[in-house]
Amino acid sequence: MAELINRKQVKQEVRELLRSAWVSPKGMVALYMGITLGMELLLSLIGATGFVYTFIDILTTLIGSVLAVGFTLYCMAIRRGERAGYLTLFDGFTFVGKIVLLMIVETFFILAWSMLLFIPGVIASYRYSFAVFNLCENPDIGVMEAIEMSKRQTMGYKGQLFMLDLSYMGWTLLAILPSMVYLGMSVNYLLQALDVSVGYYSMEAVLGPSWLWLILVSVWGLLVSLFYLPNFHCVQLAYFETAKRTSGIGEGAGEDPAPRPEDGWNGL
Repeated sequence: MAELINRKQVKQEVRELLRSAWVSPKGMVALYMGITLGMELLLSLIGATGFVYTFIDILTTLIGSVLAVGFTLYCMAIRRGERAGYLTLFDGFTFVGKIVLLMIVETFFILAWSMLLFIPGVIASYRYSFAVFNLCENPDIGVMEAIEMSKRQTMGYKGQLFMLDLSYMGWTLLAILPSMVYLGMSVNYLLQALDVSVGYYSMEAVLGPSWLWLILVSVWGLLVSLFYLPNFHCVQLAYFETAKRTSGIGEGAGEDPAPRPEDGWNGL
């Protein structure tokens, strides 16, 4: 049975826990976000088009997803009081196939629900939010098993997970501030371009090189992430641990996580 989680208390406990990490959380975020930034800049500088660009873009996205799993494994180690070094960031490559498959399956299910209405799609995203944590805890399980476990673990917690995300909304908006500025300037440029009385200038001449904005956006996002990303991930894991305990499903919960026949299509 789900229980009400004291969000403020959990955040405070996580702040204390992060101070005991063997490897600095800020250092791990810098490595994680730095690699992601490097891949984005490389993609921008290549300037390829068509199939080559699409291939590199997809490859970059997949690598980013695997690194995100590595960061989750690092946060799990912190919560368990284990020593986790910088190489933990690359541990996701040991089960990269399942990570990619999970990402594809989750995206398909969420899009399928979103085709009905926006809200069912949002609910579905929270329904599957613990699947990657289950896979991180036990890479030997199947992708559908991890999803099924998440569906049962999140029963009664979707609203609390939504409120948790809202509590970090300020950080999220701060992280994308340069992107919003660039978007606003781009819209203003396009509106002015429609006015024939105004001389024509290229967007790059008015706003500056796109690669420069990419660096600004990425570096700013990295700096902001240093201050909240480890806390956010560890708090999410605290919610996951509570959901495992109250649902009796997951590693160490003492219950068989196999799908029940009566579940049927409940919550694809």
